[in-house]
Amino acid sequence: MAVNLLISLGLGLLLLAGVTHWAAARHETRAEAAFPPEGQLMEIDGVQVHAVVAGQGPDLVLIHGASGSTRDMTFGLAPALADRYRVIAIDRPGLGYTERLNESGATITQQAALLAEAARRLGAERPLVLGHSYGGAVALAWAVNHPDRLAGLVALSAASQVWDGSLPLFYRITSSHLGSALAVPLITAFVPDSVVEKAVAEVFEPQQEPAGYADYFGPALTLRRVSMRANAAQRANLLVEIEALAPQYGEIAVPTEIVHGTADTTVGIHIHSEKLVNQIPGAILTRLPGIGHMPHHVSPEDVIAAIDRVAARAGLR
Repeated sequence: MAVNLLISLGLGLLLLAGVTHWAAARHETRAEAAFPPEGQLMEIDGVQVHAVVAGQGPDLVLIHGASGSTRDMTFGLAPALADRYRVIAIDRPGLGYTERLNESGATITQQAALLAEAARRLGAERPLVLGHSYGGAVALAWAVNHPDRLAGLVALSAASQVWDGSLPLFYRITSSHLGSALAVPLITAFVPDSVVEKAVAEVFEPQQEPAGYADYFGPALTLRRVSMRANAAQRANLLVEIEALAPQYGEIAVPTEIVHGTADTTVGIHIHSEKLVNQIPGAILTRLPGIGHMPHHVSPEDVIAAIDRVAARAGLR
């Protein structure tokens, strides 16, 4: 009886694993068919990198945040800038259509090196660099570690400082070996896109997301196994990486604009940008009263003005 029970249990688990793999792969195939690459694919040191290039003028790199892709930047901001900048939006490793660098989660320093090289391959030797949220940490790592590879910096709702508090339970699970192997495929296979859409809407609070954003952004891309694993590992490692990077902010010598909403509850302005402005020589902080975590969508004119100021301070306009 015990042997038969074990055999039945084993067969049941194999069946569940098979169904989960099939459903996850089906979900991913549909996601990639619905939201294909927007731009060009290139190979850098064996890693596929996806970048979207549009417009003419001074080079400007846009770096998206956690769980995002180029689509967050090309929905509204990139088109609004393309009349006077050569805009380059790049997927970070493991997200969108850029491949993962490693299984442990690419560090912000490794990501900055990859994106800087991608920009160089696209002819942008010293671009202006804007990073949003987690992407802001990558932009700061770019400025610290590659000071001769950028002309100016815009830190937008950027994670920049050490904060109190433990890693949220979701990331503790999905970044663990067991959670990555078991929980992530189950989420990809069976969690509906509407769950991601709801989470996206919450990130915009207290504002509302723009009409059509969810349909354009591609929530299903976020639920792919590769993206969930990459994002979880990156998020789990971010605190210690910022702890190592922050003491070097004083070395940043390029013109720097910092833009942050006062109602941002995802990356709090008091914890992050109000300290950052005093760490980077000559940095200017623009506080956006009542604005949440997504100023580039709900207050794009203020973000564009900050980019224009950096460009002017860098002698590019």
